Amino acid sequence: ENLINPKKYVMLGIRGSLYDPDDMKWAKEQGVTIITIDEYYKIGFEKSMKIVKDILGDSPSYLTFDIDGIDPTHAPGTGTPEVGGFNVREAQLIIRELNQINFIGADVVEVSPPFDVNNMTSLVGATIAFEILCAMTKTI
Repeated sequence: ENLINPKKYVMLGIRGSLYDPDDMKWAKEQGVTIITIDEYYKIGFEKSMKIVKDILGDSPSYLTFDIDGIDPTHAPGTGTPEVGGFNVREAQLIIRELNQINFIGADVVEVSPPFDVNNMTSLVGATIAFEILCAMTKTI
């Protein structure tokens, strides 16, 4: 149906072993831009945000924030915790930097209360959702 243009699709902060070159092969073949967490830290915040903004432009965009993008020291309540993620402040800055993107919708996924510790992940998820809503108001 061609509802999603893969050339306008960005994945930021992907991490894990990534030892198998096929891990992201299909997505890249479709034209998806993938900025791994290692690449993000290598090229830095400013360049990473420029890449995202240049790709999305003023196209209507949907933001999915997967809570397991946050390091499990800050958000342990997820089904797939993976060390080496963003801290909460970094996530807030990323969302705030993207506040001129034409987000037409968004969600926060993978918050799993049964795995949470002292409601840490729930608080982080709510904070991220709030940041996204604030960013979305800039383009309404």
